Amino acid sequence: MRHQVSQDQGFAAAARGDGDRLSAWRGGDLGDDHYAAASDSADLVARAFADVALDAEPALPELGGRFPAALAVSFHLVDLVVHAWDVAAAIGAPWEPAGDLVEASLKVAVLVPGESRGPGESFGATLPSPGGAAPKERLLALLGRDPSWH
Repeated sequence: MRHQVSQDQGFAAAARGDGDRLSAWRGGDLGDDHYAAASDSADLVARAFADVALDAEPALPELGGRFPAALAVSFHLVDLVVHAWDVAAAIGAPWEPAGDLVEASLKVAVLVPGESRGPGESFGATLPSPGGAAPKERLLALLGRDPSWH
Protein backbone atom coordinates (compact mmCIF):
# COMPACT_ATOMS: atom_id res chain seq x y z
CA MET A 1 0.00 0.00 0.00
CA ARG A 2 2.80 2.40 0.84
CA HIS A 3 4.37 1.74 -2.55
CA GLN A 4 1.08 2.51 -4.31
CA VAL A 5 0.59 5.74 -2.34
CA SER A 6 4.16 6.67 -3.29
CA GLN A 7 3.42 5.91 -6.95
CA ASP A 8 0.27 8.04 -6.84
CA GLN A 9 2.28 10.91 -5.37
CA GLY A 10 5.09 10.42 -7.90
CA PHE A 11 2.76 10.35 -10.90
CA ALA A 12 0.98 13.45 -9.53
CA ALA A 13 4.34 15.22 -9.17
CA ALA A 14 5.22 14.21 -12.73
CA ALA A 15 1.92 15.61 -14.03
CA ARG A 16 2.70 18.90 -12.25
CA GLY A 17 6.18 19.00 -13.85
CA ASP A 18 8.06 17.97 -10.71
CA GLY A 19 8.60 14.27 -11.32
CA ASP A 20 12.35 14.41 -12.02
CA ARG A 21 13.28 13.97 -8.36
CA LEU A 22 13.17 10.34 -7.19
CA SER A 23 12.21 11.63 -3.73
CA ALA A 24 8.83 12.63 -5.21
CA TRP A 25 8.24 8.90 -5.80
CA ARG A 26 9.38 7.65 -2.39
CA GLY A 27 7.46 9.64 0.22
CA GLY A 28 4.23 7.67 0.55
CA ASP A 29 3.04 7.68 4.13
CA LEU A 30 0.08 5.57 5.20
CA GLY A 31 -0.28 7.28 8.58
CA ASP A 32 -2.82 5.81 10.97
CA ASP A 33 -5.57 5.45 8.36
CA HIS A 34 -4.35 3.41 5.40
CA TYR A 35 -7.67 3.67 3.59
CA ALA A 36 -7.68 7.47 3.83
CA ALA A 37 -4.06 7.65 2.66
CA ALA A 38 -4.84 5.49 -0.39
CA SER A 39 -8.02 7.42 -1.17
CA ASP A 40 -6.29 10.79 -0.82
CA SER A 41 -3.37 9.76 -3.04
CA ALA A 42 -5.77 8.43 -5.70
CA ASP A 43 -7.62 11.76 -5.68
CA LEU A 44 -4.30 13.62 -5.86
CA VAL A 45 -3.11 11.80 -8.99
CA ALA A 46 -6.53 12.03 -10.67
CA ARG A 47 -6.67 15.80 -10.11
CA ALA A 48 -3.07 16.25 -11.29
CA PHE A 49 -3.62 14.44 -14.60
CA ALA A 50 -7.02 16.08 -15.19
CA ASP A 51 -5.18 19.30 -16.02
CA VAL A 52 -2.39 17.85 -18.20
CA ALA A 53 -2.36 17.83 -21.99
CA LEU A 54 -2.09 14.23 -23.17
CA ASP A 55 0.90 15.11 -25.38
CA ALA A 56 2.84 16.68 -22.47
CA GLU A 57 5.86 14.61 -21.48
CA PRO A 58 6.16 14.26 -17.72
CA ALA A 59 9.34 12.82 -16.25
CA LEU A 60 9.08 9.25 -15.02
CA PRO A 61 12.56 8.58 -13.60
CA GLU A 62 11.71 5.06 -12.46
CA LEU A 63 10.96 4.25 -16.10
CA GLY A 64 14.02 6.05 -17.41
CA GLY A 65 12.77 9.22 -19.04
CA ARG A 66 9.89 11.29 -20.28
CA PHE A 67 6.77 9.84 -21.83
CA PRO A 68 3.59 11.33 -23.30
CA ALA A 69 1.05 11.91 -20.53
CA ALA A 70 -1.40 9.50 -22.16
CA LEU A 71 1.19 6.73 -21.89
CA ALA A 72 2.11 7.79 -18.34
CA VAL A 73 -1.55 7.40 -17.32
CA SER A 74 -1.54 3.95 -18.95
CA PHE A 75 1.60 2.98 -17.01
CA HIS A 76 -0.11 4.06 -13.82
CA LEU A 77 -3.19 2.03 -14.69
CA VAL A 78 -1.03 -1.10 -14.95
CA ASP A 79 0.51 -0.20 -11.58
CA LEU A 80 -2.90 0.10 -9.98
CA VAL A 81 -4.34 -3.09 -11.45
CA VAL A 82 -1.34 -5.29 -10.71
CA HIS A 83 -0.53 -3.87 -7.29
CA ALA A 84 -4.19 -4.40 -6.37
CA TRP A 85 -3.49 -8.11 -6.94
CA ASP A 86 -0.38 -7.83 -4.74
CA VAL A 87 -2.47 -6.49 -1.86
CA ALA A 88 -5.34 -8.91 -2.44
CA ALA A 89 -2.99 -11.91 -2.57
CA ALA A 90 -1.17 -10.77 0.56
CA ILE A 91 -4.36 -10.53 2.62
CA GLY A 92 -6.18 -13.46 1.02
CA ALA A 93 -8.88 -11.35 -0.63
CA PRO A 94 -10.33 -11.98 -4.09
CA TRP A 95 -8.95 -9.98 -7.01
CA GLU A 96 -11.58 -9.40 -9.65
CA PRO A 97 -10.59 -6.47 -11.86
CA ALA A 98 -12.93 -5.37 -14.62
CA GLY A 99 -12.18 -7.05 -17.94
CA ASP A 100 -11.62 -3.75 -19.77
CA LEU A 101 -8.99 -2.73 -17.19
CA VAL A 102 -7.20 -6.05 -17.64
CA GLU A 103 -7.27 -5.76 -21.45
CA ALA A 104 -5.94 -2.18 -21.34
CA SER A 105 -3.25 -3.23 -18.85
CA LEU A 106 -2.16 -6.14 -21.04
CA LYS A 107 -1.58 -3.77 -23.96
CA VAL A 108 0.70 -1.59 -21.84
CA ALA A 109 2.39 -4.33 -19.82
CA VAL A 110 4.14 -5.66 -22.91
CA LEU A 111 5.93 -2.29 -23.09
CA VAL A 112 7.57 -2.66 -19.64
CA PRO A 113 11.28 -2.88 -20.43
CA GLY A 114 13.34 -5.81 -19.23
CA GLU A 115 15.51 -3.60 -17.04
CA SER A 116 12.40 -2.65 -15.06
CA ARG A 117 11.77 -6.28 -14.12
CA GLY A 118 13.48 -8.38 -11.49
CA PRO A 119 14.47 -8.37 -7.82
CA GLY A 120 13.95 -4.96 -6.23
CA GLU A 121 11.87 -3.70 -9.15
CA SER A 122 8.12 -3.09 -9.30
CA PHE A 123 7.63 -6.02 -11.63
CA GLY A 124 9.27 -9.41 -11.74
CA ALA A 125 10.63 -11.23 -14.76
CA THR A 126 7.94 -12.66 -17.00
CA LEU A 127 6.69 -16.08 -15.92
CA PRO A 128 5.38 -18.74 -18.28
CA SER A 129 1.65 -18.50 -18.87
CA PRO A 130 -0.23 -21.70 -19.66
CA GLY A 131 -2.15 -21.85 -22.92
CA GLY A 132 -5.75 -20.86 -22.46
CA ALA A 133 -4.97 -18.74 -19.39
CA ALA A 134 -7.49 -16.01 -18.62
CA PRO A 135 -6.40 -12.46 -19.52
CA LYS A 136 -5.92 -11.49 -15.86
CA GLU A 137 -3.69 -14.54 -15.33
CA ARG A 138 -1.67 -13.64 -18.44
CA LEU A 139 -1.26 -10.09 -17.12
CA LEU A 140 0.04 -11.30 -13.78
CA ALA A 141 2.47 -13.76 -15.38
CA LEU A 142 3.68 -11.11 -17.83
CA LEU A 143 4.68 -8.94 -14.88
CA GLY A 144 6.25 -11.68 -12.80
CA ARG A 145 3.31 -12.64 -10.58
CA ASP A 146 2.27 -16.23 -10.08
CA PRO A 147 -1.55 -16.19 -10.20
CA SER A 148 -1.68 -19.23 -7.91
CA TRP A 149 0.38 -17.58 -5.14
CA HIS A 150 -1.41 -16.93 -1.88
